[in-house]
Amino acid sequence: MILGGDIGGTKTNLAAFERNGKRLRKIYERKFPSREADSFEEMLGVFLADLGPSAHCEAACFGVAGPVIGRSVHPTNLSWSVDADVAGEILGASRVALLNDMEATFAGIDALEPEELVSLQRGAPAPGAAQALIAAGTGLGESFRVPVAGGYQVVPSEGGHCDFAPRTEEEIELLRFLRETQTWVDVESVVSGRGFLLLHKFLGPSVDHPDFHDETDDPAAEITRRALDGACSICDQAVDLWVSLYGAEAGNLALKTLSRGGVFVAGGIAAKILPKLTSGRFVEAFQQKASLGAVLAAIPITLVLNPETPLVGAAAAAVALLDSA
Repeated sequence: MILGGDIGGTKTNLAAFERNGKRLRKIYERKFPSREADSFEEMLGVFLADLGPSAHCEAACFGVAGPVIGRSVHPTNLSWSVDADVAGEILGASRVALLNDMEATFAGIDALEPEELVSLQRGAPAPGAAQALIAAGTGLGESFRVPVAGGYQVVPSEGGHCDFAPRTEEEIELLRFLRETQTWVDVESVVSGRGFLLLHKFLGPSVDHPDFHDETDDPAAEITRRALDGACSICDQAVDLWVSLYGAEAGNLALKTLSRGGVFVAGGIAAKILPKLTSGRFVEAFQQKASLGAVLAAIPITLVLNPETPLVGAAAAAVALLDSA
């Protein structure tokens, strides 16, 4: 059995796989609310109990939303940590690895089928050039990879915590609005799930919805639903502004890494607002970079539809652990 995990600020997905030729077949999966758990070890124990005493783990890999330091990582938006050696003891496996969630996503992208990808900008990929990845969900993940002998080397990043850079008068006013309640405004403050409610409050402070005050409802999900249904003009404006900010930050990442090999847009949000992402607003903001617009227009932009891409990538990395032994 191969074990893969995707550990994020909202949910943790754990799945068991078995080899089916050169592919992996999922045999069991369970999703946990990350913030309701006291520890990762607690979730891992429950997962193993589900599988039963006969389950034997050959190798495991976990993609985690946070900086991996050595053999452990403290997820950015959670109170507990993940330790590879402790996980190995619980699993009875000697081959256990941790990856940043963006590293796991890159590994998963390589295993996707063509129908799980959507082109936002065809561009003209440059052979041997870097590729970038940006993924908005509970937080904002950013990374890139460069070609090396035998494949790619992923470069971890915490770019989502860089300063929010407003471009227009409206966005300057947005920064002032956020500064009323935040001493530090990073780009993740707006380009993430929690950003939708902040943008809604900024654009329509007098417009309220009952589910904004219900702890069982996700304001982001309600705002995006109303925007796509045409049920609320402020929701629609908030999502449009969010998409522009997302495109602008993706363009910033592409410039910083000169990722002429392509930019991938992943995370749990993008596929849920596909009509907004494909409207042209994202690509327009991506390209608006002074004299380098033509360079950015030549970079392919690909949207990743499969929400389990980091999980697939973590499992693939676990297989690589076995094959390299």
